[in-house]
Amino acid sequence: MVLYYTGTGNSEYVAKKIGEQIEDEVINLFDKIKKHDYSEIHSDRPFVFVYPTYAWQMPRILKDFILYTSFTGSKCAYFVTTCGVSMGNMPKYLPEICGQKTFTYMGCGEVVMPENYIAMFNAPERAEAVEIIKNADVVIKHIVDVIRHNGTIPKKKVGAFAKVSSGIINTLFYPLAVSAKKFYATDACNGCGKCTRVCPLNNVRLKDGKPVWGDQCTHCMSCICKCPKEAIEYGNKSKGKPRYQCPL
Repeated sequence: MVLYYTGTGNSEYVAKKIGEQIEDEVINLFDKIKKHDYSEIHSDRPFVFVYPTYAWQMPRILKDFILYTSFTGSKCAYFVTTCGVSMGNMPKYLPEICGQKTFTYMGCGEVVMPENYIAMFNAPERAEAVEIIKNADVVIKHIVDVIRHNGTIPKKKVGAFAKVSSGIINTLFYPLAVSAKKFYATDACNGCGKCTRVCPLNNVRLKDGKPVWGDQCTHCMSCICKCPKEAIEYGNKSKGKPRYQCPL
């Protein structure tokens, strides 16, 4: 069973590609996470978790979901993470999660996809994004071949920066950088409310027809990138930048 969490569609694309090629069920965890639904999930085939990299680690909201949810059937767990450049030293921390869930850790695959974190970086235009995704298809196929044969995804060698990134930088990144305070709606907002629906933490609500943000945020960029009017900005960081949603 392929289980995925996504903000702007990259991990959804990868999850569906994997599910199609291994001929297994694919489930979007968005509604379960949003509704705090930790009901049992059963699969007789290995669990494959697909998700974006947040500050060189698994998103904390997904980690919490996995820890709170009961998984039955197969004891094997594969992890596949999408990233703009690198997943850092993330695989070091996944066996601990598996240990708490009595999973057998089968490795973590890294798939470079188009950047979407426009609170800090630039997202590519469509043509460049499509080219990045085409290159990712080759990597996805290699991961699929491992899963098909019940193998273990090889661990990549990591340098000092990757270790620091997934360690101390990740620890500091959340309290220092992850906040919704800089989000605001411009006059282009028409009050459609899509931003409230696409937030996995229920952190956005409408007040007098305009979105306001609460204290919970995971910087998934879903609200800003999925706004049909491009009426949401993140301080001055997002101004003039293309919004990103997976084009394929």
